[in-house]
Amino acid sequence: MPALITRMGKRLRRLIERPGSAELTRYEALLPAIGDLEAELGELSDTELTERAGKLRLEAEFGDTQLVEICALGREAAKRALDERAFDVQLLGTMGLLTGHVVQMETGEGKTLAGALAAAGYALQGKRVHVTTVNDYLARRDAEWMKPVYDLLGVSVSWVDPTLTRDERREAYAREVTYGAVSEIGFDVLRDRLVTRVEDLVQPEPEVAIVDEADSVLVDEARVPLVMAGSVDHATADVEVANVVRRLRLGLHYETDSDGRNAWLTAAGASVVEKALGGIDLYDESGADRLAAVNVALHAHALLTRDVDYLVRDGKVQLINASRGRVAELQRWPDGLQAAVEAKEQVAATDRGEILDSITVQALMARYPQVAGMTGTAVAVAEQLREFYKLEVAVIPPNKPNIRTDEPDRIYASPSQKLRAIEAEIREVHETGRPILVGTQDVAESEELAEKLEKAGLPCVVLNARNDAEEAAIIAEAGKYGAVTVSTQMAGRGTDIRLGGADGKDRERVAELGGLHVIGTARYPSSRLDGQLRGRSGRQGDPGSAVFFASLNDELVLSNAPDVPEGIAADEETGRITDPAAQRQINHAQRVAEGVHLEIHRNTWRYTRLIEHQRAELLKHRDELLRTELAAEKLKEAAPKRYEELAEKLDSDALVQVCREIMLFHLDELWSDHLAYLSDVRESIHLRAIARETPLDEFHRLAIPEFHKIVPTIEERSLKTFEEAEVGDDGIDLGAAGVRRPSSTWTYLVHDSPFDSDFEQTLKQVRSLIKRK
Repeated sequence: MPALITRMGKRLRRLIERPGSAELTRYEALLPAIGDLEAELGELSDTELTERAGKLRLEAEFGDTQLVEICALGREAAKRALDERAFDVQLLGTMGLLTGHVVQMETGEGKTLAGALAAAGYALQGKRVHVTTVNDYLARRDAEWMKPVYDLLGVSVSWVDPTLTRDERREAYAREVTYGAVSEIGFDVLRDRLVTRVEDLVQPEPEVAIVDEADSVLVDEARVPLVMAGSVDHATADVEVANVVRRLRLGLHYETDSDGRNAWLTAAGASVVEKALGGIDLYDESGADRLAAVNVALHAHALLTRDVDYLVRDGKVQLINASRGRVAELQRWPDGLQAAVEAKEQVAATDRGEILDSITVQALMARYPQVAGMTGTAVAVAEQLREFYKLEVAVIPPNKPNIRTDEPDRIYASPSQKLRAIEAEIREVHETGRPILVGTQDVAESEELAEKLEKAGLPCVVLNARNDAEEAAIIAEAGKYGAVTVSTQMAGRGTDIRLGGADGKDRERVAELGGLHVIGTARYPSSRLDGQLRGRSGRQGDPGSAVFFASLNDELVLSNAPDVPEGIAADEETGRITDPAAQRQINHAQRVAEGVHLEIHRNTWRYTRLIEHQRAELLKHRDELLRTELAAEKLKEAAPKRYEELAEKLDSDALVQVCREIMLFHLDELWSDHLAYLSDVRESIHLRAIARETPLDEFHRLAIPEFHKIVPTIEERSLKTFEEAEVGDDGIDLGAAGVRRPSSTWTYLVHDSPFDSDFEQTLKQVRSLIKRK
């Protein structure tokens, strides 16, 4: 009876504290059996341990008995290879991953080892595993770090990064477990979709993905398209327009909405622009192209801020990933906006590419029959993980109780008063010798705060997008006695902050003082990002504390909940607000921001779902053309005389490959054209809303018939090329027949448009036009 009451109490507590999370009772019940095997496995030699793991490959099913075996073997392998004995909670995480959950494990609880043991478990079932990370550094680090464990379990492992050749990539993907940044794995998928010979493929069929920082990858980046582009020319911004827009003033010539997602010309602004551009009428049909250029230049001028949204480094515009506070490698805005920002900053324009193919991170993950993930903050997005991926969250308790002190937010009337309070807090805590980690919102804020601290005699180390290459070394030392570290967002840093620094020399001294003190300079747009910052303190039962400073004039509040209730009073001297209504307002603003993010995700997926379905259908056809002689059969059937004529001049294999090259070229070209058409439709679909039609329905109505034209057109164009291609001494000259693939290709990610819906933009333009009349 007492055991039943205890179980019921635990279940009730789980429902209250972590609603929607998976029940762990089944896995907890297996822990004693795993412990019972420890002595037996400890007596085996390394060779015998590897052989015992190999026997799991012969198992027909993978149930609880096998879960016990892999966890026990993994614990023993980690003990020998890394001198780390996996905690019970790490084995719970491993079992959660092996049963297809997103496991929530707090910072410092050993997710990397839990993920490696799960990957080995899947590999021992005969499945290929991709462990996706948030950047290339972590992919290589984790693969090399965990390799001795994999070796003892008889599982092969490697990693992919941008420096590898095609052959090296193919070899890496041939291993049972492959680590890679999610973007790099996605780019390899796109590259494989353009090959014309089977032997050029690098990736086998996907089977299992284990996603590190799952909330960041599966939610924050789910709608970010990865793009494969082919060379066209340099993007050109309208420099004349850029120079005109640069002189416009907010409130007089243009307005922005409260959330900073839209900017539009006022009547006075339109008049100034029209006069400066030679007396054109922007709102007449003849001025449509210039109006588009003006809108893009205005967005670049009014809505995108240097050192917040992007850096200018080495003569290039580099985007900043807002959720990670670092440079977003290979990431760019859609070409027109990218060129407009480059014109604004007066740097050289980058290449403009014809989009050959693209895939969103969400669609990339949908390719895997099995997906599991791990992160420190999953419960907050449990609904989205269930809605978009059919994944359930399993919350793993910490190995040692969390004794970090999370103080209530300290709220101030203005950002300047808040900044003074932050400086005073840093000074007071620093005088005790406790290490301090300050989490800022963006690069500009981190550098402004660091400058103020320097002047106040409080030297600090700064970690932001300008020096993200040094992040591991900086973070490793952030727990030293007396250290002050100012950083942009901490999510996905991948390095724990150990008390006393990397060598832990002063650990006891720092622990006695109270451990790491974390300060947030403002609440983030997501409660998960708040949690990621807090979680840097109090790892593995260490002492620590965390406090967020906030203002009712922070960007979060102004953009998402600007209507602050009246009567909230602030202390006249310090500006501090203790009225509970202020805290409710900030919490409300954060919930609104999270809701907007979710709605954007849903809306994007509504449109991309059809595109992904069409892409899957066409890829089946492409794969058949690539792997079989279907192209030759179709062209032989359509033009038998021409085929016989060419068969006399070419050997059969060469002729089959020529037919394949022709049909694959036209398929790829038509798919690229289709993507461009869908992009145009998507950009103009808001006009349907004005006509009281449902934009999504209209998108489907226009997209589906166009798609159905692709395969017949492929055959029609291929036949024309096949009949017209000239045969020389070196065979058929496909280049002369127009079968020319881009001279160079490159990959990048398209940053989410920072603007609101097209429909709202149109209404604002119409409203402005009405005012002019």
